[in-house]
Amino acid sequence: MDLLAAALLGVVQGLTEFLPVSSSGHLILARAFFGWDPGRFGIAFDVACHVGTLLAVVAFFRADVIKLIAAAPGALTGRDGEYERLGRLIIAGTVPIVIVGGLFADVIETRLRSPLVVAITLTLGGIGLMVAERIGRKSRDARTLGYGEAFAIGMAQAAALAPGISRSGATLTLSMLLSVERASAARFVFLMSLPAIIAAAAKEALDLSEVGMAGLPVTLLAVGLVASAVVGYLTVKFFVRYLASHSLEVFAYYRFVLAAVTVVWLLTR
Repeated sequence: MDLLAAALLGVVQGLTEFLPVSSSGHLILARAFFGWDPGRFGIAFDVACHVGTLLAVVAFFRADVIKLIAAAPGALTGRDGEYERLGRLIIAGTVPIVIVGGLFADVIETRLRSPLVVAITLTLGGIGLMVAERIGRKSRDARTLGYGEAFAIGMAQAAALAPGISRSGATLTLSMLLSVERASAARFVFLMSLPAIIAAAAKEALDLSEVGMAGLPVTLLAVGLVASAVVGYLTVKFFVRYLASHSLEVFAYYRFVLAAVTVVWLLTR
């Protein structure tokens, strides 16, 4: 992996972590299409990119994050309040990914990370977006969600552990099916993604400690981190504004096209 590949993969991570098109699916396809083999540095690079996207979402929602941290004691003790309740909704939405990730992480890593799986899940996720856009009322504020509904959205987030599904795509799809308005849903699901992104980075860091950190290409990691952070911040900023008045169907069509390109590539390689 050279600096250009690191920068491009960082850009891909920053763009696709928050758009409903799957960051893990794009990284798998980018490495397959262009033959980039990061070797043992791949784990460290994934950690750097996840830290970059974590910084991006924290920076954009910094006011909400500060209020959530301040409200954390009240959230855990059952105190009433907007951010106390939001904190409990985030906890309810995080439980499924903790369970699914803990039980099936090895299966996901060894059996699902292939271009064919990505092509299938891209298609399924695109269909879900189109269905949600066409039948969802999109009239509720995410603050009116119940804990059971937050848990269900968390199940959608857990399903996105399969590459190609997309965390934002799956959670926005279910939120719209629950009649939540797009921009309000985006704020909630991005805040709910913070524990999952932190957990992913922590797991990868643990894996990295097992293979050793000697000789890590610090420059490549820094390029990936900075690229994913900057592009991720700009992507979140654009996407939240975009959702205020635009449909998500364009992302569904993009998913269908990328899935078709992947199938053609598999058949002709």
